[in-house]
Amino acid sequence: MDPFAHFETLLAETRLDGRYRVFVELERIVGAFPRALWHGPGGVAKEVTVWCSNDYLGMGQDPAVLGAMHEAIASNGAGAGGTRNISGTNRHHVALETELAALHGKDAALLFTSGWISNLASLGTLGKLLPDCAIFSDALNHNSMIEGIRRSDAERFIFRHNDIADLEAKLRSVDPARPKIIAFESVYSMDGDVAPIAQICDLADRYGALTYLDEVHAVGMYGATGAGIAQREGVAHRVTLIEGTLAKAFGVMGGYVAGPALLIDVIRSFADSFIFTTSLCPHLAAGALAAVRRLKEDANLRDRQQANVDRLKHLLRANGFNLGATESHIIPLLIGDAHLCKETSAFLLDRHAIYVQPINYPTVAVGQERLRITPTPAHSEHDMQALLAALIDARTALSSGAAPLRDAA
Repeated sequence: MDPFAHFETLLAETRLDGRYRVFVELERIVGAFPRALWHGPGGVAKEVTVWCSNDYLGMGQDPAVLGAMHEAIASNGAGAGGTRNISGTNRHHVALETELAALHGKDAALLFTSGWISNLASLGTLGKLLPDCAIFSDALNHNSMIEGIRRSDAERFIFRHNDIADLEAKLRSVDPARPKIIAFESVYSMDGDVAPIAQICDLADRYGALTYLDEVHAVGMYGATGAGIAQREGVAHRVTLIEGTLAKAFGVMGGYVAGPALLIDVIRSFADSFIFTTSLCPHLAAGALAAVRRLKEDANLRDRQQANVDRLKHLLRANGFNLGATESHIIPLLIGDAHLCKETSAFLLDRHAIYVQPINYPTVAVGQERLRITPTPAHSEHDMQALLAALIDARTALSSGAAPLRDAA
């Protein structure tokens, strides 16, 4: 086999299927969020409105966050200088871990370079170290959770998405003496629906399981102090481990896990993807710490964002767009065809200076292609009306294949 020819064929197939990913080159503009400069074909820069950023609250440009980062660079330099064990534990890391543990009401927290790594390391380590462990994973869990569970070599039980009865049936099928972990998310990133956390905790209590909750799309966004859906629902104390990210609502970079001191120490001591990785840059930890403290004390951005989410959902549904069953700030505009999804995204960008990335397989199943819209507190009524008009224009212009843009109801 010619490996180069094989790889060319693979890429050609993704293009034919409409799954080939094209990166949109953006230059974010400080003070103008959610505006950015799009560096498109020919090298011409054009200002666009971004509607798909994971910087959900605009904290990546918050003055307190930027100030903390500049100060840390001036005093500490650019990098951490090593792994956490070898000269790479900085005072900003320790302060941030203390703040995150307090945010979630847990004994301790541990920082990672990304949310993907925090899931991989935590689930992979706990599942491997617990003898004969059984891990119960929601069918729509994130790739990082899936890879962590695979890496653990623990026996896996995949339960139907948010299906309590199916989860219980699978728990019941396992020897009661076996260690068990239930791994799930609070807000699911593509559909925007929310897990029944309290009911899952009930099952965990009944069957003696640890609970591992991924709150990456909820931290900073929900709860009285931004600790997530578990805090909003009053059940954070019932969850064993809470995993989160610093790269979405907190606007910076990195991931973490918070929980009992013993389990955090086990992950710290045995997770190779933590032990052998250079630690997070101090200025990123400093910026994240400023963001966590800001959102902990001030709910204004969360309130404004939720108002915009409600408003945009109403506008889109009133005009016949199918948003699925979202219960959160994530608005999936379902299209159901990979090529039409890409065409719609390109149309919005080229004709209306609006950027919404198409989401295709393998991020979502074939037939579930969508535009994933994420309103922020900084989007105005004018921005929302412009997005609505642009989507209606796209539906009309792409009429030969625009039927999937319409709500089936």
